[in-house]
Amino acid sequence: MMRFRLKSRNMRMKHELIDVAEPNLIRKQFPYDAVPRISFDGEFEQPDPAPDFFITDTTFRDGQQARPPYTAGQIVAMFDMLHRLGGPNGIIRQTEFFLYSKVDRDAVNRCLARGYEFPEVTGWIRAVKADFKIVKEMGLRETGILTSASDYHIFNKLKKTRRAAMDDYLEIVNAALDAGLKIRCHLEDATRADFYGFVVPFVSKLMEVGDAAGIPVKIRVCDTLGFGVPYPGVALPRSVPKLILGLRRECGVKPEQLEWHGHNDFHKVLANATAAWLYGCMYANGTILGYGERTGNPPLEGLVMDYVSLKGDANGMDLSVITEIAEYFEREAGYRIPANYPFVGRDFNVTRAGIHADGLLKDEEIYNVFDTAKILGRPPRVAVDKTSGVAGIAWWINSYFGLARGAQVEKRSPEVLEIAKWVDAQYDDGRTTSISDLEMETQVRRHLPRLFESARLAG
Repeated sequence: MMRFRLKSRNMRMKHELIDVAEPNLIRKQFPYDAVPRISFDGEFEQPDPAPDFFITDTTFRDGQQARPPYTAGQIVAMFDMLHRLGGPNGIIRQTEFFLYSKVDRDAVNRCLARGYEFPEVTGWIRAVKADFKIVKEMGLRETGILTSASDYHIFNKLKKTRRAAMDDYLEIVNAALDAGLKIRCHLEDATRADFYGFVVPFVSKLMEVGDAAGIPVKIRVCDTLGFGVPYPGVALPRSVPKLILGLRRECGVKPEQLEWHGHNDFHKVLANATAAWLYGCMYANGTILGYGERTGNPPLEGLVMDYVSLKGDANGMDLSVITEIAEYFEREAGYRIPANYPFVGRDFNVTRAGIHADGLLKDEEIYNVFDTAKILGRPPRVAVDKTSGVAGIAWWINSYFGLARGAQVEKRSPEVLEIAKWVDAQYDDGRTTSISDLEMETQVRRHLPRLFESARLAG
């Protein structure tokens, strides 16, 4: 359980925009003809977590940028499950939607009709005045606005100067605030941006206009290409700790105004999101199964597990819904979850090694991460193959038939030894695949018919 708490330092310092004639592409860290470099500056930051933290969801926005669009019915069904998973305390605080297609707008209306407090339905729009009118028409209270932060985007995509980009962003934000909307500015490509030259001056202005409107502006720090690094001592702009602490200390951004949004290009997506929590960001943004543009976003189920690990309590969340969501995602959305995917993959708590199965027989805690049957509705299983041995076969039988301790078969029982002979013969003949559940069931029916008779009588 997380116990440290350091004094927060939220203040505003004066930083002027540094306009430049040519883009600063930070080539020492980002040589395009080589793997990006992780630079250390010798300055190590202590964790300074927010008073509380929450999860936000982008399954219906970023999650739809890497697959065919969901139907409105699928969105509503998953929205219902997010509500149940997040629990009555709203640990899954918000979920954001595109608003441009008829299907998206229909889904938003149907989700709003559910009347849930959590997750709150929010929007996402471009930095275009006409777009926030859609948000108002939909009856949403908050929307994200794309505000690209790096010179890669400002110069090479938008074809603007830093000054022109910042002025345009502020004009849109002011117009949205005047319309009474809560605004969440998405700092696209923040981990490749000039932190003191653009990010800090821009965010400082956002804090000022939010104060003037009486509507605090949220800042979503976007690790668009997964360049973020959670390690202490890493230099800006790749350092997650320094980005979050810097926004708090230099711009006076409060933890409740900070959100992290990452991508998994360098396999750090969950570690970065958790690091953002630990350094004062209240919200971490993710998607169901991490499914999102390119390499995906922080997996929602991973954020849930890290939340519970850090807090020491699920705080009302129903973790068994994770299994339900994954099953629905495969069945209805047509996505095949990798077998070894943590928490929800078909084989995530399946062992094939005979020595591991022997340990499971003695005490499942030896080879299972936690009580997966109780927490996720997924008891540990053994897949039978050439390495399973009699221990693996016994475990498969006991697990598959749900046998209580006193009724379980022993690994040295004559029936298990006979089934083991049949399994060995399969591989002696050159078989390379695992034994299927149906094949195992056939062997058990032949050698242990009493198990089927007991099941029939119980039914």
